[in-house]
Amino acid sequence: MTLIILQIGNRLPPEVLDVSKQMHPLLWNFCILVAATIIGLLIKFISSRLLRIYSQRNNYSFFGSFITHLSWPIGYFIPLLVFKIMMPLMRMNKLYYGFLDRCVSILLIISFAILLTRAIRVLEDYVYHIYDLNKADNLKERKIRTQLKFLRKLVVAIIVFVTIALVLLSFESFRKLGTGLLTGVGIGGIIIGFAAQNSLGNLLAGMQLAFTQPIRIDDVLVVEGEWGRVEDITLTYVVLRIWDQRRLILPINYFIQKPFQNWTRISADIIGTVFIYMDYSIPLQALRAEFERLLSLTKLWDEKVQVLQLTDAKERTIEIRMLVSARNSSDAFDLRCYIRENMITYIQQNYPEGLPKIRTDYTDKFPQALPESSI
Repeated sequence: MTLIILQIGNRLPPEVLDVSKQMHPLLWNFCILVAATIIGLLIKFISSRLLRIYSQRNNYSFFGSFITHLSWPIGYFIPLLVFKIMMPLMRMNKLYYGFLDRCVSILLIISFAILLTRAIRVLEDYVYHIYDLNKADNLKERKIRTQLKFLRKLVVAIIVFVTIALVLLSFESFRKLGTGLLTGVGIGGIIIGFAAQNSLGNLLAGMQLAFTQPIRIDDVLVVEGEWGRVEDITLTYVVLRIWDQRRLILPINYFIQKPFQNWTRISADIIGTVFIYMDYSIPLQALRAEFERLLSLTKLWDEKVQVLQLTDAKERTIEIRMLVSARNSSDAFDLRCYIRENMITYIQQNYPEGLPKIRTDYTDKFPQALPESSI
């Protein structure tokens, strides 16, 4: 690339070459810097303008996401790239030129790394648009999003690592240091492995979690006695949003080593249970008719399961179990509360004698009155 630019520089119009020779080197170099910046910003402005006009035609647009995530890094990358291309046209001491070239190369590497990480966001937006979570049965969407979320973080970590390595390798001293330390890589690797075995274990567990998927984004879990939804899965830990807006943070290998409940592993629909305890005198057929009527009046019920059974008979009460099904765990909780509240109200208003009671039998005769003579 440098040879090509030098050839282009030698083929510049004679007027331009004469002007460059008559100008002071600092002024000429400054003009090249300004020209490169203007050209880069102009290219960025034209491309972003065209993309912005096209993105306004639809609610979601790939180009709109492109502008949102890549506008800022492109604003630095393109001017740096143009300046890097035009640098061979500059006139300066080789020592200063080498230092400037190294600085520009490092900035170009960093800006390109930022550009790559932001480009992953564009891909993520596209996948999120295709696999929307706002539907009743979103099992496939949650599966794809969980894998994408983990892979994005893993790829970003790799990009950052490679960027740091390229920046360090651009210095000659670090290359020599790396050659000297090459013989100690084996011992150093063993030491680092022992020191970071928990972190590496979490990372490997995260990779296993992303592909075997015992949990996914937005799954409903019961962990450590807490009910909540999976809010985020990072490389080392999982964030569980509890029903009362608390956050439970768990190491990612917890879900590989310990048991937990996943209420949405196969599908989001679930069966809820309501227990009530009544007196033996309660009429079951009347309760069953009211139970079915209540279900027919609510949209929380998915019309799959409706069962009212007497499941136990104890000394003083009978146990009545009602099974109801719902599209997801949130609806199931609300449906259970709805059935429990309305069934108790119905019993209070129509069969108050059927509420649990304690019976006492006073059948023993009172002792006869003592004769007056004994008083």
